[in-house]
Amino acid sequence: MEPAVDAHGKSYSRGLMVAVLLIGTFCTVLNQTILTTAFPTLMKAFDINTSTVQWLTTGFLMVNGIMIPISAWLTSRIPTKRLYLSAMLVFLIGTITCYTAPNFSFLLAGRLIQAVGVGISMPLLQTLMLSIFPANSRGAAMGLAGLVIGVAPALGPTLSGWVIDNYQWRTLFGMIIPIVVVVLIAGFWFMKDVLETSKTKLDWLSALLSTVGFGSLLYGFSEVGDKGWGSTIVISTLVVGIIVVILFGWRQLSIEKPFLDLRVLKIPAFSISAVLSSVSMMAMVGVEMVMPLYIQIVRGETAFHSGLTLLPGALMMAVFSPITGRLFDRIGARRLAITGMFLLTAGTIPFAFITKTTPMLYLIVLYAVRMAGVAMTMMPVTTSGMNALPFNMMGHGTAVNNTMRQVASSVGTAILVSILTNVTRNEMPAKHILSQTPLAYRDQALNATVSGYHATFWVAILFCFVGLVVSFFVSSRAGHDVKVSSNNGGAAK
Repeated sequence: MEPAVDAHGKSYSRGLMVAVLLIGTFCTVLNQTILTTAFPTLMKAFDINTSTVQWLTTGFLMVNGIMIPISAWLTSRIPTKRLYLSAMLVFLIGTITCYTAPNFSFLLAGRLIQAVGVGISMPLLQTLMLSIFPANSRGAAMGLAGLVIGVAPALGPTLSGWVIDNYQWRTLFGMIIPIVVVVLIAGFWFMKDVLETSKTKLDWLSALLSTVGFGSLLYGFSEVGDKGWGSTIVISTLVVGIIVVILFGWRQLSIEKPFLDLRVLKIPAFSISAVLSSVSMMAMVGVEMVMPLYIQIVRGETAFHSGLTLLPGALMMAVFSPITGRLFDRIGARRLAITGMFLLTAGTIPFAFITKTTPMLYLIVLYAVRMAGVAMTMMPVTTSGMNALPFNMMGHGTAVNNTMRQVASSVGTAILVSILTNVTRNEMPAKHILSQTPLAYRDQALNATVSGYHATFWVAILFCFVGLVVSFFVSSRAGHDVKVSSNNGGAAK
């Protein structure tokens, strides 16, 4: 690999820059799920209910989703070093706000500030990894990015459970602060301007449509689990979101310099990869959320133990992501995607038959198999699609990909939670049985809950099967077969 050269023609250390990117982004992405098992503690600390505390995650994901499309414009407008350091500084301010929060309002405000930083740094990581490495090495580079983006959220519940059991909830934020400070200091020396920028004006109407449209969609889907599909709030926000997103799309395709260039979707290889990564994200995130509920509600395990059950799956992703990245450079994404979606589907089917006495080891192994399948699919497919784009559209491609995945994960979670809630409610025994035969009521109620999980996992299997079919249409071109065009910029040489 030739020496790395930044946008100003100066050489720099690619390895040190990547290390700063990976460590910083790991801290930011970890925050997506780090509060999952801390909710009961926070509810007690601030005297709030479940629907209120849920906003710490819902609000975070909403702002994160809103910022991702904006990140494409920011990447093309602001020099790389300044943009990354600014994102990490915003994230640090949000983290300090959470750590020192005297009440719930301050804690929520800190989470929303954190989400602004994450919404910029996460897509920027992928854009940079695709830009500073030549096409024939992008698979390995994106494997490292996948390790961060996939493993950090999976580690969140386990880490959160351990910290809550041994320390105060503030430690969840306090332990991140010094790491981010080190990243900022290191970034000042090792981050470089590697992306070409231009003084493009922000299309404020597009920014407004993007914020309202995607914000409404993400809010609507996030409220389904609590309020149901028949709720006026859910229906109205989803309708507004769909209409505004359509208007946003029409504007992007009709103006000369779009805020988010949706023309990347006209390239078949990119479109297929975006759809497949979104479907696999739906299958992964939905089950990742339902599994702890089953372990805690049906099996009666603690939050920490439910997080611990997911840990081997996270470790499986950590092991497989770099390996599959290197395999992509050699054999391409098609065979990896087919194998990965087969493992994901095969690993999900047995969940549709679980009972209240299914061995925990069996569940742990199956979940690990699923995560191995996700690792074989997600980043190789993403890299394959990005390789089909011209270099100057990398930022827009990354933003489109991440936006689709964010919306897909919200949709998948909403569908699975609503099915779990509705099936369980419909099969619950009549109330008079509780007073007549309490033990029979308890058994029937538990069976109703298990039936809800069965229905939920069958829908997850459907997601997996759709992804398996789509995987056969993925390009078979290997990373080393991609021509590195001369306009790839100095950083990618």
